[in-house]
Amino acid sequence: MIHYPQINPIFYQIGPVQIHWYGIMYLLGILIAWLLGRYRIKKHHQLNNIQWNDMIFYACIGMILGGRLGYILFYQSLFYFENPIQILAIHKGGMSFHGGFLGVGLALLYYSRIHKLSFLKLTDFITPLIPLAIGLGRLGNFINGELWGRITTIPWAMMFPDDPKQALRHPSQLYEMFFEGIFLFITLWIFSARKKPTGSVSAFFILGYALSRFFIEFYREPDSHLGLIYYSLTQGQLLTIPMIGFGVLLLYYSYKQKLKLIDN
Repeated sequence: MIHYPQINPIFYQIGPVQIHWYGIMYLLGILIAWLLGRYRIKKHHQLNNIQWNDMIFYACIGMILGGRLGYILFYQSLFYFENPIQILAIHKGGMSFHGGFLGVGLALLYYSRIHKLSFLKLTDFITPLIPLAIGLGRLGNFINGELWGRITTIPWAMMFPDDPKQALRHPSQLYEMFFEGIFLFITLWIFSARKKPTGSVSAFFILGYALSRFFIEFYREPDSHLGLIYYSLTQGQLLTIPMIGFGVLLLYYSYKQKLKLIDN
C-alpha cells in the first residue's frame, strides 16, 4: 500500500474566492500547449503566431464548453437538470474528455472555415500538443481525490479519503496521466517530427488516446450512478469505441490520399 498524499484541492483562498489545483492544471496545460505550438511554428514554419493565438483561443472555448456539456449529457444529465446552478461549478470537477474532444473539433472546424485553412492540417498541428494537457488534467483529478480505480491488492494501491468503502484501489488517475499524457505525448511528438500524410497525426492521436483510455477503464471504478453498462463496459469505454473506429478510418483515408498523390 502507498499512502495517498492528501493535498488540499484548494491552492489558495481569499475570502470566498478559491483557486483550485484542478483549475491550475487546466491553465498550465493550456500554457504548455501554447508554448509548444510557438516552438513548432518556429521549427516547421506552420501557421504564424497570430494565427496560433487565435486558434488556441477557439480550441480553449471548444474544450471548456464541450467538456462541460459532454459531462452533463453523458454522465450526470438528471442531476444537472435538477440542479442547474451546479453547471457553473467547474472547480469541483466534471469535465468529459469526449465532450471536450468534440468541442475542440467543432471549434477548429469553424476556425478553418472562416480562415479558409485545411481542417486536417490544423488538427495535425495541434494534436501533438494536447497529451500533456490531458496528463495535467488527470493529475488534477488525483489531487481532487476523484475518479479513483477499482479495488485491488497490488502493492501500490491507495486509499482515497472520499471513498465510502475506504478500500485499497488502483490509482487509475496516475495510469491515465502516464499513458494518455506523458507516453502519448512522447510517441506523438516523435511520430509528427517528420512530414506525414495529412490527417495521419490526428488519427495517431485519436487511436493512441482511445486505446489507452479503453484499457485503463478496466482498472478505473465505474461511475457509481451508472455502473457497468453494455457487456460489462463502462460509459467511458462505450464513448471511446466510436473514437477507435473514426481513428482507423481517418488513418486509412490519410494514407489512401498519399497513395493517390504518388500515382498522379
